[in-house]
Amino acid sequence: MTRRLLALALALIGLAPVAAAQSYKLGSLEIDQPWTRATAPTAKAGGGFMTITNKGTTPDRLVAVRSSVSDKVEIHEMKMEGSVMRMRELDKGIEIPPGGSVALKPGGYHIMFMELKAPFAKDAKIPVTLVFEKAGSIDVVLDVQAMGAAQPGQGRH
Repeated sequence: MTRRLLALALALIGLAPVAAAQSYKLGSLEIDQPWTRATAPTAKAGGGFMTITNKGTTPDRLVAVRSSVSDKVEIHEMKMEGSVMRMRELDKGIEIPPGGSVALKPGGYHIMFMELKAPFAKDAKIPVTLVFEKAGSIDVVLDVQAMGAAQPGQGRH
């Protein structure tokens, strides 16, 4: 019986960093479920996704993202213009309103990694630094999901 409890305890300890990696806090900001998709071996770009919640009483703004995995990282928006989906860089970043949340997700706001140094492999961890106008900087890790995943923990859709 003692061996089973020890094995269970060790297994739970081993899972603790995975659970902790899903949520980060910086001042009044909370960053939940940072993730990305696996990329094809020849891909030169990838996207990053998460939800940022501002529990404070004043707005903040995600103004930059840095990472060693690509030569360039930008904050982008995809939106329909007439019948055409357009993607553009947001030069001023994304405002996180007080008491509100902003979802960075496929087809909307997202982090754009350009000139990838290596493909994103499923189950890998991608380090990034998020830079906010007021709260400062925080290092987070994006979990790499399957190619085509629509949200964390899902397969291809």
